[in-house]
Amino acid sequence: MRLLIQHETEYRYTEPQARVVQLLRMTPSSHIGQNIVDWRIDVDCDARLKQSTDGFGNIVSMLYLAGPVERVGLRVTGEVLTEDRAGAISGAIDPLPSAVYRRATELTAPCEALLDLLSDHDRDSGDALSRMHELNGAVCRLFPCRERRSIDVRPVSEVLEARSGCSMDLAHVLIAGARALGFAARFVTGYIYREDPGCGHREAPHFWAEIDVPEFGWLGFDPANDMCPNDRYVRVAKGSDFRDAAPISGARVGGGHEVLAVGVDVSLSQNQYQS
Repeated sequence: MRLLIQHETEYRYTEPQARVVQLLRMTPSSHIGQNIVDWRIDVDCDARLKQSTDGFGNIVSMLYLAGPVERVGLRVTGEVLTEDRAGAISGAIDPLPSAVYRRATELTAPCEALLDLLSDHDRDSGDALSRMHELNGAVCRLFPCRERRSIDVRPVSEVLEARSGCSMDLAHVLIAGARALGFAARFVTGYIYREDPGCGHREAPHFWAEIDVPEFGWLGFDPANDMCPNDRYVRVAKGSDFRDAAPISGARVGGGHEVLAVGVDVSLSQNQYQS
């Protein structure tokens, strides 16, 4: 598929800020099954952008704004050529050994409710790939996935207690479960194309997990949709959990509060229609 991405983010501050610094993980890289045709980040005010690569292999852009800052708008646009590889990840920048992703984090620490969920997925219940597909389905059935991202970033224990959340929460549960079973697992941010015209495609970024399955390597699993990512997915950043791969994180110098508005539009490019 040839997919067009438009991702708009606006911050408004109740009081002018003296300085704003943000780290943007909003630029995907090419690998087998995903080719970045065009990509750019635009800021609607006077700002400096400096690009580099973080320890997870993500392309990051540091955004610097000098005050007074009352609002800032970001617009990400891009075109990506994708193919369905049944979730398999090959040729991507991956500087860390998989063992790093076996470690539990604050957001993915196991809890009693998680261990109950894993009771049917022990090491003797079948081959590794089948167990991960079954676990993905079990997490999907926990609760309906909300389209909009949860306001709070919660640990797995709170997600399972509330039995509600978005794709971020379901990805954390799947990662925690896979790690508790001895697998390396990581968090992924990106986008998904939906054909349903009723949803208007105006939503938030999508989140899923990748698990290092013996004999297969890294495979994507999306518990929000009980499937492996296909050519409708655009993979942007990865990390041990959401905090390592969040599209935007940063700091500001100034009082008051910030109000965030996010809109994502994923559509087929004209070239796709013509072909």
